[in-house]
Amino acid sequence: MKSCVLLMVCAVGLAQKKDVVIVTGVYEPVPLEDADRAVRAIALDAAQKLLANTVFDFLRMDPSLDVRSRAPNGVQTDLSIRGGDFGQTLVLLDGVRLNDAQSGHHNLDIPVPPDAVASIEVLKGAGSAIYGSDAVGGVINIITRPPESNELHLRTAVGNFGTNQQSATLTTVWRDATEQLSFSRDFSTGFMEDRDYRNLSISSATHLRTRLGVTDVTLANSDRPFGANQFYGPYNEWERTRAWFAALRQTLGRNTEVSFAFRRHSDLFVLFRDNPQYFTNRHAVEGYQAALRRHNRLAQNARLSYGGEAFRDQIVSNNLGGHQRNYGSVYAALDVRALKRYSFTLGAREEIFKGGARQLSPTAAFGAWLSEHWKLRASASRAFRLPSYTDLYYHDPANLGSPYLKPETAWSYDGALEWNSGRRLSGDLGVFNQRVRQGIDFVRASPQDLWRAANINRLNFIGVEASFSVHPTPRQSVEVRYTGLHGAQDALNDLQSRYAFNYPIHDAIVTWQAALPAGLLARTRVGVLQRYGWDPYVLWDLYVAGRRGRWSPFAQFTNLTSTNYQEVLGVAMPGRAAVVGVDWKFGW
Repeated sequence: MKSCVLLMVCAVGLAQKKDVVIVTGVYEPVPLEDADRAVRAIALDAAQKLLANTVFDFLRMDPSLDVRSRAPNGVQTDLSIRGGDFGQTLVLLDGVRLNDAQSGHHNLDIPVPPDAVASIEVLKGAGSAIYGSDAVGGVINIITRPPESNELHLRTAVGNFGTNQQSATLTTVWRDATEQLSFSRDFSTGFMEDRDYRNLSISSATHLRTRLGVTDVTLANSDRPFGANQFYGPYNEWERTRAWFAALRQTLGRNTEVSFAFRRHSDLFVLFRDNPQYFTNRHAVEGYQAALRRHNRLAQNARLSYGGEAFRDQIVSNNLGGHQRNYGSVYAALDVRALKRYSFTLGAREEIFKGGARQLSPTAAFGAWLSEHWKLRASASRAFRLPSYTDLYYHDPANLGSPYLKPETAWSYDGALEWNSGRRLSGDLGVFNQRVRQGIDFVRASPQDLWRAANINRLNFIGVEASFSVHPTPRQSVEVRYTGLHGAQDALNDLQSRYAFNYPIHDAIVTWQAALPAGLLARTRVGVLQRYGWDPYVLWDLYVAGRRGRWSPFAQFTNLTSTNYQEVLGVAMPGRAAVVGVDWKFGW
């Protein structure tokens, strides 16, 4: 699904209201201000990309999104939403599933280079009624977009810990066709022993308009070897993941769309880097997807959306064995808009698995404009997650899966009051509740025991989200966001939980962004985070860039206070670091 987004952007990428539409969390594109679910849209225009290194830099600006990295620049990064674990977040690329059947740790192996990404849309809360399995905590949709001009874009940078980065993008535009070729390379010797990495990715995006409709073809490949010291235990581990991705989307008239996608992901894991013969795993996962979607107008303000999807996931592994899943789904939803003030959506999706098992995921959402500046919205949705092949079958000296795991299910409820002055001030205040049953986690009785996969009967989260934005001048903005969480679960009989209780109980973020004199751009982010059972810590990042015609020098400073912190328990993160480089664009 391609989209435009309702964003806060000005001539230099700063925030001003501009009506566009979202596609994430809705059955049919709508303006963001009309969405009845908690959806966040983030633009990655040229100016914004100068003030970031990866797409994860943008996700870190929302405290409801818990980005848990094991190394800089997206190396083996997990993403959790509203207290859920990484397996409860569904990742999409233009509406196509990227989640990995082997392990949720690979869900954010995004195959396209950063320069190919145009925007990110985030649905907070259950999304299985639209997208199926894994969308328990929420959904991240990485969106590309056809280019609008002929352009060659080059970028290079160097930094601490042997960081060396290059990227190139070539876009061409014809009357009824566009093409974008992107490449990126990111190397580092690592901030500590066995924490080196190499990220390579390349992609092609073709957009065609014919009498049949719009055709989009995406091809991508990524290769990521990295030192994994401490990632999964006290070992000098090493890992290499590779991904191949192909997708075709075709519209048939105004109301029908068909799509097909293929994803292959391989994972080579070595427990001891200096002795790979001791324990080495080789996993290869292939996934196939096909979808048919339709929309019909029933009345002036009523739309019916419906369709079906088919999936096949299979794995070949020396550790997990050979397994395959075949399943399909059907869905329908009714969206009603009345008096330009009220909106209501009621939908359901049923997943049907080979062997007869089923999962029904209903959803309902409501919105009402109380006045020109105030809006009230609320929603309730059910979600589910299938256990990964690692959850079911994995075994190593520290972990043991369970083939008897049940799928986890959850109900998600939220509501919010949104306010926009129409000028320089806006804000919102919301509450949410997530009730998970048969949650999937790894548990153990003592540090000497194995981590064993198990179902946790009840796990409940209740939280609050608040934000306030102000634009002191048309060329600068200040945003304050806070998310607070409280979790409770049934007694585990003194067992330790590995993932479920690593969530932030308090997370506050202040972001300032401005266009300064002499063509300078700047953004700084200060975040204060406290995880359950941990001490709070502060992280401060600063990004600056300048525009000199076609040339744009930039500098990025992370963890300016050199805070000693961990986002994943037991995995140290780097101290103060800097990356400096130059960006060059030539158009014709």
